Amino acid sequence: MNTQKIKEADTEISFYDEGNGKPIVLIHGFAGGKEYWDKILPDLAKENRVIALDLPGHGGTGMGKEGYSIEDMARFIKDFLDQLGIENVTMFGHSLGGYITLAFAELYPQYLNGFSLVHSTANADTDEAKKGRDTNSGKIQEEGPGTFIEGLSKKLFSPENLELNMDEITDTVKIGLKTSVKGLVSAMSAMKNRLDRNYVLQETELPVLLVAGELDQIVPPEKTFTVDKPNIHKYIIKNSGHMSMYEQPKDLLRAMNEFLAKL
Repeated sequence: MNTQKIKEADTEISFYDEGNGKPIVLIHGFAGGKEYWDKILPDLAKENRVIALDLPGHGGTGMGKEGYSIEDMARFIKDFLDQLGIENVTMFGHSLGGYITLAFAELYPQYLNGFSLVHSTANADTDEAKKGRDTNSGKIQEEGPGTFIEGLSKKLFSPENLELNMDEITDTVKIGLKTSVKGLVSAMSAMKNRLDRNYVLQETELPVLLVAGELDQIVPPEKTFTVDKPNIHKYIIKNSGHMSMYEQPKDLLRAMNEFLAKL
């Protein structure tokens, strides 16, 4: 994939833009990057225009201001799409990217053909999770991100697959270390303060795909599958933790293609 860059206000955005056809936008998770999608993007790009960007403070994208809320990041993506002249997309958001996708669906439903939460949830953080965000944010600012990123990367994969996925875990550490301290702290605060957006799932008439990993330690299936409606499609990826794009890329690609075929 060829990395492209574009200026938005005072921020440089790093992204992939591959293939032709209906536009798909892929949004990575916390301490991730556009490279998270490398194993499935080429196949998706055979029949679609696929755009994957680095979020503020992640990868090759800068921080245009001190901090971004979930809603700010949704607006950031909307302005990015406007720069590219794209007004209608199908959006797939992984983890943090799913929180942003839900905010985008609330703020800009006219931009969407449909959307997907990949290993994500419409629930807000619990009080316990909020305390954990504060603790980790403090450690990152005091000690730097290295130890935190290494620990997080192992938790992202299912325990059963750790031995098989050591190379992939190494990749996620390398990607995570490209995230600035400001980017990590900002995203941590955004996740801590995000709204419960189950009402977006309950009210939307757009097609929705909810993808959960059978062995996900971060967002187990019951936290992904929170709303039942005819327009909401559910897919469990067997033998996968939080990172099906690495652990079971063929199964994730199948789920995405089946959803796209229904639009």
